[in-house]
Amino acid sequence: MIRVTEQESRYNDIDKMSVLEILKGINHEDKSVPSAVENAIPQIEKLASAVSEKMQNGGRLFYIGAGTSGRLGVVDASECPPTFGVPFDYVVGIIAGGDTAIRRAVENAEDDTEQAWIDLQEYHINEKDCLIGLAASGTTPYVVGGLNTARKNGILTGCIVCNEGGPIAQESDFPVEVIVGPEFLTGSTRMKSGTAQKLVLNMLSTTVMIKLGRVKGNKMVDMQLTNHKLVDRGTQMVMDELNIDYDHAADLLNRYGSVRKAVEASHNK
Repeated sequence: MIRVTEQESRYNDIDKMSVLEILKGINHEDKSVPSAVENAIPQIEKLASAVSEKMQNGGRLFYIGAGTSGRLGVVDASECPPTFGVPFDYVVGIIAGGDTAIRRAVENAEDDTEQAWIDLQEYHINEKDCLIGLAASGTTPYVVGGLNTARKNGILTGCIVCNEGGPIAQESDFPVEVIVGPEFLTGSTRMKSGTAQKLVLNMLSTTVMIKLGRVKGNKMVDMQLTNHKLVDRGTQMVMDELNIDYDHAADLLNRYGSVRKAVEASHNK
């Protein structure tokens, strides 16, 4: 495989650049990321379709990764319950080194080929579920080992990587390879590679949740009402859907606890 993510930056002497030059260089490189993601849409479609089918039949979605990739998986998983009203164990993000590694790097955690499967066993992962490996390099041993063992146990596997043809893609039933090219800062895959992975995760989880019926029209009707902003947003949704005033909508939302339930209760009267 060609390690594009480790190739030399296209920019020399960046330590001698002005602030403006640095910012323009980073921005110029960032502009290439959406195009790289667009090129991968056929792969993303296959993965999203497969995951949707599994989850419609009672499965869950797991992400595993290390470093930036692992953190991005944790972020995406943690945002699904408040956004779509799903249980907290429905989409699970696991990072090499455990929760400590979310804020502080854990030495050698990503090099253990056995630990990912041990971590997954805490959730009793099984053949109904899906496992997606996240690694810009496409080679992280923690992720390779987890995907390999998952496949042996009949679990659907996928990945989001930024190099082509690596061992993680080879262990994936549905690989997504987003080739963003060398980073502005050589090898710093938290930059373009991380942005690409975040974009694909947004696309994947949002598409899956839509196909699971967690969106009505273009609204997050199952979102958790955890603060004043979201309560106000939910009230506006109920107003628009039922063509009623704000106070009436707020009362319905308070009574039934979600936009979906408030609207359905009113339609069923």
